Amino acid sequence: MIAPEGWPFVWVPLGLGGGALFLGWSWLGWPLVVLGLFALYFFRNPDRHCDHSADVACSPADGKVIVVGSAPDDLAARGLPRQISVFMSVFDVHVNRAPADGELVDYQYNKGRKISAFKEKASLENEQNLSVWEGNLGRIALKQIAGLVARRIVFDHHPGDTVNRGDRIGLIRYGSRVDIFLPDNAQVLVRVGDRVRAGESPMAILGRSAES
Repeated sequence: MIAPEGWPFVWVPLGLGGGALFLGWSWLGWPLVVLGLFALYFFRNPDRHCDHSADVACSPADGKVIVVGSAPDDLAARGLPRQISVFMSVFDVHVNRAPADGELVDYQYNKGRKISAFKEKASLENEQNLSVWEGNLGRIALKQIAGLVARRIVFDHHPGDTVNRGDRIGLIRYGSRVDIFLPDNAQVLVRVGDRVRAGESPMAILGRSAES
């Protein structure tokens, strides 16, 4: 499956590339064809299933865990003092998914800079959004953060919308990251360096402290 936003990035270069090759302009045609094929790969949208107990939050993104630690003060003040960050390279699936069932109770978008998403200050300074979700297991929040070459954050929902764990919530074009913010009583299941898959990999147990 392909994310709907990706089709223009597939068909336009493939069409132009095919036309250029037909005219004998191979110097132009082949790069455009390669660009279209890469877009076909980049915008893939595989089916995912989080086959874990209902209190498990699954990863919202494909990629590498780069932060497991304390959240910024503003999130901690909202009862979400724990942070996990997942970095997505251009080779990872970029469709983001809901880590748990919930209702969108707050959404904020901030246009910012284009620092490499692997750097920690990207979480504070880059183009990003913040979505806060309330569910039976409590509150969680997500940041979709644009990276160095990302050009658009796609978010599919509005306050009042509800999602089930594993549902698509959006997409970020090209290298980027997603931060997930959890309450203090969440038991984190991942470590820095782990590879995770959106809508599939267990990330934390909600409603259970790290000491339990």
